[in-house]
Amino acid sequence: MQIGRANLADFSYFLAIARHRSFRRAGLELGVSASALSHSLKGLEGRLGVRLLNRTNRSVTLTAAGEELLAGIAAPFEAIGSAVAMLDRYRAEPAGRIRLNVLEHASSLLLAPVLPVFMERYPDIAVDVTVSNHLVDVIAHGADAGIRYGATVPEDMIAQRLSGDIRWVVVGSAAYLERFGVPQNPRDLLAHRCLRIRLGDDSIYSWEFERGGEEVAIDVPGAITIDATQIALDLVERGSALAYLPEPCVAALIGSGRVRTVLADWTPVGPGFHVYYPGRRQLPTGLRLLIDLIREMRPLGL
Repeated sequence: MQIGRANLADFSYFLAIARHRSFRRAGLELGVSASALSHSLKGLEGRLGVRLLNRTNRSVTLTAAGEELLAGIAAPFEAIGSAVAMLDRYRAEPAGRIRLNVLEHASSLLLAPVLPVFMERYPDIAVDVTVSNHLVDVIAHGADAGIRYGATVPEDMIAQRLSGDIRWVVVGSAAYLERFGVPQNPRDLLAHRCLRIRLGDDSIYSWEFERGGEEVAIDVPGAITIDATQIALDLVERGSALAYLPEPCVAALIGSGRVRTVLADWTPVGPGFHVYYPGRRQLPTGLRLLIDLIREMRPLGL
C-alpha cells in the first residue's frame, strides 16, 4: 500500500481513536465530527484490507491488527509531534495547544488564578483543560500532562511540584454547630452528620487526622456522598453537615465567618499539587511556559 497524504491523516485519526477508545472524545480532541472519523477509519480499513477496531454502541476496542498497527506507528507520530514542538523556539511568539487533565481542586486553586495572566502573556497558546477526579491514564486520554496531589502521581511519570503542602480542615456552619455541638476529638464525628467523599477509584475516603504523632482515620457517617467541592461548600454553608476540605477551598468562607473550622489541632497537612508527564516525550513549549508561570505566581505557595 502506497502511503499518501490522506493516509497519513487517517493514521493520525486512528491513533486518536485508539487513545480515547471513543469516536466522540477523539473528535473533540481533533476538532472533527465522530461521523467524519468513522468515515476515515472505514476508508483506512478498506485500503489496508483488515479490521482495526471492534465497534459496538457501548465500546470501541482494538482488534489484533489494530493493536499491531498502534504499536508500529505511535512512536513515529510522537516523534513528529515532538519535532514540530521544538520549532517553537524559532517563533517570535510561542504558539500551539496544550491539553491538561486536572483535579477539580487544581483547576480552581492553581489554574484559575494563573490562566488569565497566561492568556495575556501568550495569546497564541490555546489551553484545553479537562477536569476529572477519576484516576485515569491522562496520556492515554490525549492529555499532554496531568495535575494531581503528589501522593497520587503515577510512579512512571516525571513530576514537578507546583504548590506547597496543603492543610485539610473540617468545617461547619454556626447553625450546624449550634444544633449538633462542636466535635472535640475526631471520634466525635461518628455522632455527626458528615459529607462522605467518593474518591477517583470510587472508594469512600476515611477522613484523616494527626496530632502529636497520633494518626486517626475515621469512616465518617453521612447520608450524602459527594465527589465535587462546590456542592460541599453549598451544603456546609446551609448547615446540612460537616465537610473535610483543603483549607484554601474554604478560606473565603472562614474569613467571612460563614463557616468555622473545628478540630483545628488535629488538622493534617498533605502533599501539594504536582504536574506530571511522560519522560519519553519532548515537553511542549506551552506546557513548559505554563509550569514556569505557576511557579512564578505561586498561588498556593511553593
